Amino acid sequence: MDIKSMTLDELKDACQQMGEKPFRAKQLYDWMHHRLAGSYDEMTNLSLAFREKLKEQYPLTCLEKVQVQESKIDGTRKYLFRLSDGNVIESVWMKYHHGNSVCISSQVGCRMGCRFCASTIGGLVRCLTPSEMLDQIYRIWEDTGERVSNLVVMGTGEPMDNYDNLVRFVRLLSSQEGLNISQRNITVSTCGIVPNMYKLADEGLQITLALSLHAPNDEKRRELMPIANKYSIDEILDACRNYFAKTGRRITFEYSLVGGKNDSEADAKELSARISDINCHVNLIPVNPIKERDYVKSTKKVVENFKNKLEKYGINVTIRREMGADIDGACGQLRKSFIDKSNEQP
Repeated sequence: MDIKSMTLDELKDACQQMGEKPFRAKQLYDWMHHRLAGSYDEMTNLSLAFREKLKEQYPLTCLEKVQVQESKIDGTRKYLFRLSDGNVIESVWMKYHHGNSVCISSQVGCRMGCRFCASTIGGLVRCLTPSEMLDQIYRIWEDTGERVSNLVVMGTGEPMDNYDNLVRFVRLLSSQEGLNISQRNITVSTCGIVPNMYKLADEGLQITLALSLHAPNDEKRRELMPIANKYSIDEILDACRNYFAKTGRRITFEYSLVGGKNDSEADAKELSARISDINCHVNLIPVNPIKERDYVKSTKKVVENFKNKLEKYGINVTIRREMGADIDGACGQLRKSFIDKSNEQP
């Protein structure tokens, strides 16, 4: 296991195996997860001999900032980071009145195949380690100089397809010895891998679960999301009910509105009937068109009508504020455009 993915207790064992006193582990953990050190050379209260040993045995995960796009509209920043193996991933920094939020990726690419998403074009390359997930936040915090108070795992990849690394990442991020970000300020999105939704409910975490629903019935959902061929909406919603029962955390339903596909008043009525008994909040997302697909964004009037219809049936609903509309805002767009340009070069 790489050193930045270790818990403090695991780090103490590793230090002892290198002949170091246990308190060195606390110093090392502090440098990595609190002071956000990007190299061992910065860790000046560790002996040179210990630092050399660490370099030899445990290469330190530190993402390389390749590109940053900043919105002139709202200051949203989209980051492209290079991993140690040359793969690139993207993350987003968003400024809200209630604090700064970072959206991170959990995989390089994605195998879920959702039709309206650029992240899945090209498929899954590999899962990210806990340290690679953490370091997206650390490098953004370092770059902006501003505290991150909210975290969403909604970037490239399906978090529940990288389950063990995801759970370890959440525990490290919320650790008192590290950034100590409240689990209540962490949201994890899933397209609905049912067995892992049940597992997550038993982890004793207090994170928010966001389900990418995007359709009121199985027929329409299968058209948009291949995962719907494996798990029905009824199965997924039962897993959501279980998550609320075990954690007391209200479920968020992400619903991307695609023009003429899932945005009619009839769709709103059917959706309301499906979820009316669940303690939930619906987040409506006017879909970001991508050139590889022929889907179009619902008009503002249609979006408002859909929202009003849900509210009429007693559903708590908001329309997601569009952030970074003048940059490669849709999930996976920046990474894809970077790879396309790289492939074009002789």
